[in-house]
Amino acid sequence: MATVTSSSHVVEVNGLACRYLQWGDADSPPVLLLHGLRSYARTWEPVAQTLSGSHLLIAPDFRGRGESAWDPQRSYRTDTYVSDIEHLVALLGLERFAIVGHSMGGTVAYTYAARHPDQVAALVIEDIGPGSSTETSGATRILSEMADTPARFGSLEEVRAYWRGIRPAITEEALASRIENTVRPLGDGAFEWRLDMAGIAEARRNVDSTEAADLWSCVDTLRCPTLVVRGARSDFLPADTCDQMARRQPLLRWVQVPDAGHYVHDDNPAAFIDLVRGFLAARQP
Repeated sequence: MATVTSSSHVVEVNGLACRYLQWGDADSPPVLLLHGLRSYARTWEPVAQTLSGSHLLIAPDFRGRGESAWDPQRSYRTDTYVSDIEHLVALLGLERFAIVGHSMGGTVAYTYAARHPDQVAALVIEDIGPGSSTETSGATRILSEMADTPARFGSLEEVRAYWRGIRPAITEEALASRIENTVRPLGDGAFEWRLDMAGIAEARRNVDSTEAADLWSCVDTLRCPTLVVRGARSDFLPADTCDQMARRQPLLRWVQVPDAGHYVHDDNPAAFIDLVRGFLAARQP
């Protein structure tokens, strides 16, 4: 398959610069690709390459990540992200579309779909559900990792060692993408984050139960076909939670992907892409 080059665009969203990537034909059915807490738009490159022949793929860098502006107020929380997506959708003139969301992006996707059932035609959620961010060993692990995150690195080898250390099963392709898209060089040969790691970590630590998204309510409110994809090795989305969601919401089904943890689209990209492609194709008008 020939490589499809993405186009990069910057727009103002809620007073901040928002960069998004786009693949595919503008007349094709649109799909929003929403990345996770410590990720970036380009993480979706393999997914977008495969789907670009049949869909228009749009992947924003959330505020504080990638090429989007950092938030001086450190307003890194679900309601703010949802508001950003609402404004981006309006700017792009999207009327009916699918959403694929991983982890934090999945929380945004659940919430957006519940609030805008007239806009969301289909939903793919990667490895997150009610309670994932507050009640699982994966949530504890992520908080611990963020508390121990260095402010800078002396070399790219240190960057590589950092990501390999917290994600020992990461593929070489995904690791290369992460190194390229999460740090930038300093004048002294060192590297700093392209993500507002300190601000994101602070916001994540300070989220209490009253601010956390009520994903059970969102699941109950969904009005579109929904596929939840769980990594078989995930410590973030229990299988029991998937079963409960499917019992409560008849429009939702879930599948488990072998040889994958929390980052299913990185750990087993072929299986993840096949699932997403088949699910979206079945819902083409």
